[in-house]
Amino acid sequence: MTENQNKPSKALHVLIGIALVISVLNLYVTSDLSNKFDVVTGGAVVDDQQPQAPSRVEGDLTDDDAVKGNKDAPITIVEFSDFECPFCARFYEQTLPQLTKEYIDTGKVKLVYRDFPLSFHANAQKAAEASECAHEQGKFWEMHDKLFGSGVVGGTTTFKLYAKDLGLDQAKFDNCLDSGKYVNEISKDLQDGSKYGVSGTPGFFVNGVPLIGAQPFEAFRAIIEEELKK
Repeated sequence: MTENQNKPSKALHVLIGIALVISVLNLYVTSDLSNKFDVVTGGAVVDDQQPQAPSRVEGDLTDDDAVKGNKDAPITIVEFSDFECPFCARFYEQTLPQLTKEYIDTGKVKLVYRDFPLSFHANAQKAAEASECAHEQGKFWEMHDKLFGSGVVGGTTTFKLYAKDLGLDQAKFDNCLDSGKYVNEISKDLQDGSKYGVSGTPGFFVNGVPLIGAQPFEAFRAIIEEELKK
């Protein structure tokens, strides 16, 4: 075989080597990104070292947080959420209306909202506090809808305007928000959520069965219907 006949073979070996290097680099990048972002459920991952949620969490997960629906409903959905999380907003816009119509309004399901403000969302903590301050005046869900529907840009100033729009006692609300009255309450929600295996938002437990991320209505319906059979 001549020298010219060997050249294509050498070039082919070089190309194969380059392709292998690119493949390894792609695998590394994909693996690294997967540790930071849950592309399947749309949940923003908080901590790679957080424990995974078990198949079912036993006991009362509700604490004393706001309840939507019949308090005696056979099915309880506990939501750990962040008002600045886009995936939580997706649940609010796309899934919650169906859940409300088919299960909450019919008395089969009650929804309990618990705070899980992520540290890298600048306005999430004060938004959670604003919802608790509104809860104090009996308008948690109205503030909840404002925060998800109109957003959290502007932080405390915006939340005080929302309180005015909702007809809350402004001085009482402002003092509540400025004082950090519910910081410990929110911290407890965060601790409980982490203990139950929540590592991102939104995180749900349907009668203790975990459902993590911005899941479609059908995912909730499957668990709810199974639980209703029991």
